Amino acid sequence: MDLSQYEAYLFDLDGVITPTAEVHMRAWAEMFNEFLAGLGDQPPYTDEDYFAHVDGKPRYDGVRDFLASRGITLDEGHPDDDGGMQTICGLGNRKNEAFNEIIARDGVDPYPGSRALIEELARREIPVAVVSSSKNAVPVLRAAQLDRYFPVVVDGKVALAHGLKGKPAPDTFRYAADLLGVAHEKAVVIEDALSGVAAGAAGGFGLVVAVDRGVGTQPLLDAGAELVVDDLERLMD
Repeated sequence: MDLSQYEAYLFDLDGVITPTAEVHMRAWAEMFNEFLAGLGDQPPYTDEDYFAHVDGKPRYDGVRDFLASRGITLDEGHPDDDGGMQTICGLGNRKNEAFNEIIARDGVDPYPGSRALIEELARREIPVAVVSSSKNAVPVLRAAQLDRYFPVVVDGKVALAHGLKGKPAPDTFRYAADLLGVAHEKAVVIEDALSGVAAGAAGGFGLVVAVDRGVGTQPLLDAGAELVVDDLERLMD
């Protein structure tokens, strides 16, 4: 692929640049299974639940959509709710606490192929941005020692501050391209989640690339990916 045919690259973070999608999966599983065990009449939360209802979405949307799939209704609560509260926000905050504990304890290393692509784009002076539903994008980039490459980070905090709809809406990707001063059709979206791929496909971007970390090639293509790879280093072939 000729990297220079596009003017900017918009990266999702978890599962694309860093293997933190796995950390998110662990944190979601810990939180939901503890919650479900307290109800007594629900089967355990599974990886299939993660991919179907949670992956790539803003945190509270993931809580809301998973609970809806089980016919469970909770009060919305408030973003400041303590992690021990039985509300949508409380459960979401409990998951975030678990995620931060794992990152603080274990650290995070980027995927080697993703680091190589980012460094090559920097060498060519092609602008890049991170577009993530997570509110932890900046500390994760810092922990991975990649923050210096990304002058633009549009994460969950930025989306909330500017009233941007989360993935699968294309708003956050479009906003990142606008901040870089690049036309949407000249930018590449790189994602691993079905909701993120759908956001890229809906945004009028030049190319939507999916990296398959376990979702499967066909579902990613069905969601709107135009190219699916197993490692981002393939884009430099």
